[in-house]
Amino acid sequence: MKHDAKELLYQWYETELGGVQIYTTALKCVQNEDLKEEWGKYLEQTKHHVEIVQQSLTDLGMNPDEETPGRAIVRHKGESLVKAMEMALATAEPAAAELVAAECVIDGETKDHQNWHLIGELAKNETGDTAKILKAAFEEVEDEEDEHLYHTKGWCRELWLDSMGIPAVLPPPEEEKKVKSAIGAARAEHARTDML
Repeated sequence: MKHDAKELLYQWYETELGGVQIYTTALKCVQNEDLKEEWGKYLEQTKHHVEIVQQSLTDLGMNPDEETPGRAIVRHKGESLVKAMEMALATAEPAAAELVAAECVIDGETKDHQNWHLIGELAKNETGDTAKILKAAFEEVEDEEDEHLYHTKGWCRELWLDSMGIPAVLPPPEEEKKVKSAIGAARAEHARTDML
């Protein structure tokens, strides 16, 4: 496996570790009970993703504790998102802190979603045990990652609209329609006016 592929795998793991911290902090910010339930579920899924990725690295003969420059950067970005939410909790109104949390979750999940997409591509281009290990991890988690990103984008949009006094759909259409793709998310957002 090429060096850059190994770097991605370490960043994949670090992103999931950071995701646990992001969701843990976001849950301190959340006001909407439906969103609290959603993010609680995502936190538990992300903890399981950490286990899956750690086992995948071990099965690939890699040391999950190995430090790389890219991994340190990913960790710093995750810590920055946690710090932003902590700042919002300390200085902002509860509804504003909830919006900050939604935006931070989107930022973290965007990197996470990209990682899983790239792992799927890497699995297609590897052979033997490497391909099997990566494919198994990808197939177990990919739908959950799609849900984390697209549903949180919908929540964030609707919470912003609500905060501005514009009619909002809560829970968002992405949640109601159980969206798991970019096309589904676009259709759900388009359909929101019919749901008002």
